[in-house]
Amino acid sequence: MSEIISHEVKLIVHKRESDLDQQTQHLFQKAREAAQNAYANYSHFQVGAALLLEDGKIIIGNNQENAVYPAGLCAERVAFFSAKSQNPQASIEKVVIVAKKRTESSFRLATPCGSCRQVMSEYEDNQENKIKLYMCDKDGKIYESDSIENLLPYKFSENMMNNS
Repeated sequence: MSEIISHEVKLIVHKRESDLDQQTQHLFQKAREAAQNAYANYSHFQVGAALLLEDGKIIIGNNQENAVYPAGLCAERVAFFSAKSQNPQASIEKVVIVAKKRTESSFRLATPCGSCRQVMSEYEDNQENKIKLYMCDKDGKIYESDSIENLLPYKFSENMMNNS
């Protein structure tokens, strides 16, 4: 007999950015600045990410495209890889992700791709601390997740390779 298993995505929706603490608002500002400097000459879709490390450092990333697609990299992975290469022992507390078309002035909701979700999830597992995730939509609403696991509940992990 079959059964249905469902997973509920838990997000807090804030009506506006000003409802967030100053630190998270600052992360949004840094993510937007990063997005403005994205190398998105092909898609013209600019994505920025800003991470807050446990020691208060902020690491930014933006999407980096290349004519020999798929040689580019998403903003989230640029930021996460940069954070761990420069601060290998530091835990990541928060990540803010913003995105917009180059021709548009406002940012829109864009969730991380599957590869980014997997990478962020593994970092979360390895540091044994949850990473808060924030995204915004074109109406100014902020979507907050208390863990990357909300976006990737059935992830592939190291445990799967070690258990037979």
